[in-house]
Amino acid sequence: MKVEAECASCLLARGKISTYEATTNPALRFRCMAEIVKLLNREFKPSSVAANLGTKRDRIIKKLTGNNDPYKRSKKAANEKALKMLPHAKKLVERGNNQQERFKKACLCAIVGNIMEFDIPGHKFTLNDLTGCFRAAAKDLVIDDIDKAYELAKKAQSVLYLADNAGEIVFDTLLVEQLKNMGLKVTYVVKGAPVINDATLEDVELSNMDKLADEILTTGTDAVGLQKKEVSPEFLKVYDEAELVFAKGMGYAETLTEYKLTKPHLLLFRTKCVPVANYFCSPRDKNIAKLMP
Repeated sequence: MKVEAECASCLLARGKISTYEATTNPALRFRCMAEIVKLLNREFKPSSVAANLGTKRDRIIKKLTGNNDPYKRSKKAANEKALKMLPHAKKLVERGNNQQERFKKACLCAIVGNIMEFDIPGHKFTLNDLTGCFRAAAKDLVIDDIDKAYELAKKAQSVLYLADNAGEIVFDTLLVEQLKNMGLKVTYVVKGAPVINDATLEDVELSNMDKLADEILTTGTDAVGLQKKEVSPEFLKVYDEAELVFAKGMGYAETLTEYKLTKPHLLLFRTKCVPVANYFCSPRDKNIAKLMP
């Protein structure tokens, strides 16, 4: 998925917020922003992918400030709020009359978790918004390939699940639980190091995902989405052998659409910005369950 014009301002705005989270030193803040401007001047072009530029931007901030996890406090708050909301979401899933209904409700809860994204210009979100989002989840689903994915999952033996944000990972446990109930082996994958508010191994433990998934892996890198040239050989082997992939969040949507996919991927996310919404022919702030290719 290529950038649109407004991606430049978003990359810069999120860079500024992340920089200010990373350091209070005025000189370091100035230097970070100057280097981010240089990055965009050098590499922002029609053929660019926003997730790739976001990865490079965040590495600049981490390198110059020495702060490897600027969103650490925000991620902790997101996990705590999600854990409080989990019993409510679990009840919604359990109201399903059969396995397929529970699978669909769990997918919707996982998508709602994707609203937990900070600092996207125009994306207004507070941790208190979640209750209303659960109620509106089905109504906001503008691309619905969940039933197709269910049929594929019934025929599979194993699933690879690519995680997105901290907090969101808590609601992923509901879908992983349903996949396990269907008899599938689930390998759950988080980022190898902090990037924005993406989930890492620390969040796996906090969410109790390690007690549900059969295997926990990392991508081996701090890249946004999937960048095959950067992931570890261990992850790439598992990814290449996977029968079915569940991919959460806009970062994976932005990067997976750059590859010729040879196996089914279910993209689960919310259209939190206009360029991503445009790519999927959706309004902004809607839910997507898109089976690719």
